[in-house]
Amino acid sequence: MTQPHPPAPPTPASTSSDLAAAPDLAGQTKQAMGWLHTTRFLITAAQLHHLPQYRLPEIAFVGRSNAGKSTCINTLTQQNQLAYASKKPGRTQHINLFALGRHGQTDAVLADLPGYGYAAVPKQDKIRWQRVMANYLMSRDNLCGVVLLCDPRHGMTELDDILLEVIRPRVEAGMQFLVLLTKADKLNRSEGAKALSIARLQAGGGQVRLFSALKRQGVEETALLLSQWVANWTPPATLDTNLIAGLDTEVGTDLGTDLNVGDEYTDGEHR
Repeated sequence: MTQPHPPAPPTPASTSSDLAAAPDLAGQTKQAMGWLHTTRFLITAAQLHHLPQYRLPEIAFVGRSNAGKSTCINTLTQQNQLAYASKKPGRTQHINLFALGRHGQTDAVLADLPGYGYAAVPKQDKIRWQRVMANYLMSRDNLCGVVLLCDPRHGMTELDDILLEVIRPRVEAGMQFLVLLTKADKLNRSEGAKALSIARLQAGGGQVRLFSALKRQGVEETALLLSQWVANWTPPATLDTNLIAGLDTEVGTDLGTDLNVGDEYTDGEHR
């Protein structure tokens, strides 16, 4: 199938200037929410080579099937049907890109990666798509940051730990990383504090926040953080291949396969 041609992006500038113009935290948060509301669909890709090559910061959203990834994206962008939540978890098997920027310009990109770990998907399809994800996370040179969605009632699983190992070299080299504990409205205060404490130990230097689309907990704080990632991003000259030493094609394939290991769960919720 012929891939659509994405619009030619301008040099990123508007996000940082907007934030600089806001005199206080409330103003910066309002600017960040308004900026995220400009998000629109850009392209869907079945293979990595279908992804456009941009000199723009890109933020990837990843997580297990049913972790609430689509709902999180829709809540942050204040659009009900931007990211598609399949009625059959694990069936969304494309990388979807969304452009951000005012006045029709593009100064950043969001990437919605396929959910992983759902047992009902044929094994061959799972292996192929988790391999694509691992390669994307290791080699996408304009990747500004990664947001990992996790249901705190189940905690970070073996699959999440494997994904953390994939991105660890890039996080240690300065790439931004955030763990969002979704469906936080299902937890009481002490459970939320405990979930935060455990996730911070597992996050490998990344930030951790509670997030609830239902109660809008953590929504504005996350929006502000993502806008700051983009405003402070410096394009790399090239991706330092030393950062992924030892994670060659063969190992990347193994990591992709390993992302299918583990017990599955599904609760039908998307918060």
